[in-house]
Amino acid sequence: MDEDMVDEAMPLEMMVEDGDDNTMRMAPLLVGNSKEEQAQILIEMLRAEELSDRITAAHQLTKIAGVIGFVRTRKELLPYLVESVDDDDEVLIALAEGLGKLVPFVGGNSFAHSLLPLLEMLLTTEENAVREKAITSTKAVVESFSDEIFNDEFVEMVIRLATKEWFTARMSSCFLLPFSFSRLHEHQKRNHISLFAALCRDDMPLVRRVAAQNLGELINRVAETSKEKGLFEGGLITASILPLYIDLAGSAQDSIRLHMPANCMLFGAQVVPLMQKLDDPARDNIHNIIKSKIIPLIISCANDSSWRVRWTTASKFSGIVEAFKNFAGAMDVLIPAFESLLKDTEAEVRTAATFNLSLVAGCGADITALNDNADGFSISKSIPVAQRLVQSVASLIDDDNEHVRAALASVATDLAPLLGREEAISLLLPPLMDLLRDPSSEVRLNLISTLSSLHEVIGLDLLSQSLLSAILELAEDSKWRIRLVILRHIPLLAEQLGKNFVGDNLTPVCVRLLEDDISSIREAAARNLADLTSLFGSDWAFTHFLPAIKKILKDRSYLRRLTALKACAAVAMVMNSDIASQKMLPIVLEMSNDDVPNIRFNVAKALSSFGPKCANSMHSITQTLNELVDDSDRDVRHFAKETLDSFGSKSSMIGTATR
Repeated sequence: MDEDMVDEAMPLEMMVEDGDDNTMRMAPLLVGNSKEEQAQILIEMLRAEELSDRITAAHQLTKIAGVIGFVRTRKELLPYLVESVDDDDEVLIALAEGLGKLVPFVGGNSFAHSLLPLLEMLLTTEENAVREKAITSTKAVVESFSDEIFNDEFVEMVIRLATKEWFTARMSSCFLLPFSFSRLHEHQKRNHISLFAALCRDDMPLVRRVAAQNLGELINRVAETSKEKGLFEGGLITASILPLYIDLAGSAQDSIRLHMPANCMLFGAQVVPLMQKLDDPARDNIHNIIKSKIIPLIISCANDSSWRVRWTTASKFSGIVEAFKNFAGAMDVLIPAFESLLKDTEAEVRTAATFNLSLVAGCGADITALNDNADGFSISKSIPVAQRLVQSVASLIDDDNEHVRAALASVATDLAPLLGREEAISLLLPPLMDLLRDPSSEVRLNLISTLSSLHEVIGLDLLSQSLLSAILELAEDSKWRIRLVILRHIPLLAEQLGKNFVGDNLTPVCVRLLEDDISSIREAAARNLADLTSLFGSDWAFTHFLPAIKKILKDRSYLRRLTALKACAAVAMVMNSDIASQKMLPIVLEMSNDDVPNIRFNVAKALSSFGPKCANSMHSITQTLNELVDDSDRDVRHFAKETLDSFGSKSSMIGTATR
């Protein structure tokens, strides 16, 4: 047996006691065998005709390598796996994933490059899922390379992939070229960009699409390593990267063009800050490049003939604005483009843009506005972007598509802090009042869910009546999920509306929903009453809803009586001990005489929480539980005994209560 194998082998216990299902399948085969035999069994599973066995073994590469040691892993296991790359895709996916974890099992960083031949083969396979796993594992393995091995082994592999005849290899290289850029020698960088440029102009649309997908990562790496030098005339960014933006933006395939909004965003995020560090002539040159080439690409995407490109642009617009907010004059062009997306012919595009409305408005930049003076001349002044975009709210509330209005309701109140109190009242409040009366319950619910931002700026006094009307309508909605969500928001609104408004208007809603036909609604209403009691106090609860609960306790429906019982128990837990003992406990104890066993055993369950809360009333509690222990119903007896057992023995508890 090889000395390397004996010294470095993984203990068998780590193999057979692993919780992984695949490992557990192998464990019976390994028990009682020597390490040599165990390794042979595992390798035989890789050769098995049964697909599930090969998949199982492929998931256990680290287990196999741990048994046979460093040397045999490099000399026997890896060459065998190279011969197996024509296996089923599921096996290859498992292999590709496992290779990224094998570095410690081939001898550490010094031998990690031995994994590259197998990874290179997996990077050329036809199945996309295999390549994705292989790319991830390749990146993990390469992180352990020394600079010498990186440049001698990995860089050469990437070049081979980028120039292979089979297009899947070139697709994989699109991911690895940007990844490798930061560690390249200076003389290699321009060659790598040239390889990437060739992929951007590849004959295969699939390759060009993946290249477009990774162009943003490349600009990140180039900007991080080249700094301001990349922006000089003839620099890597201006001379090599910028033309790729122009080429890909002009592609006939929308699957390629839809990556351009993200790429332009990353260009701005990297180049605009670097531009500020340049001297005036160089800075002016880059300013003109961005103004004449990159900004127009964004506008082109916003006006693209493909709705998918426009949708992507709308989804990324907050990031685009953030990247270019410090670029002089950018907002004067970008914000009108965003407004056009808010009015797009496709509802999906309008929805995506609307979700970004508050983020774009909150960029902190200004935009030039033209106003006519008394003499009829137009004068320009700068106004915040939020002040410009709030004008779009009025048109969006009349949108024919419910999803657009629902998106608006989710974000519109976030504009209030950006506008300030006076402008929020004059510009934002009127359309929001209309939105509260929207025919869609989802729209009204989304708006109510986000009112805290508005409350912090203008208070809810101006909204209270419209808000109350909307809440009452939602509480009566035919969709039980809508009723449930509005119930969950009542405690949040209660803090803002005050106890008098809540007691007079919203508490009756909670009490009424205790009698709802849906159990989840009844339980939520009971929890709400406890939350409101915790917020406003016991006296408020006795005044506003406990009389109504006592009435429900006498309802003919046992389900409603049960909900009222649970409400009493929940409310008692947020009261102080004396009030809970004097006011709430007697109500619960009285329900132990109910005719329905379900009520009685729920009394027994409720008393388990009353025990610690009402220690001075323990005698009454245990007396009632002792009576329920002798109940005619089996379930009642079970829960009564369980509660007593949780307190301790009957005699000790009674003795404690007496003392």
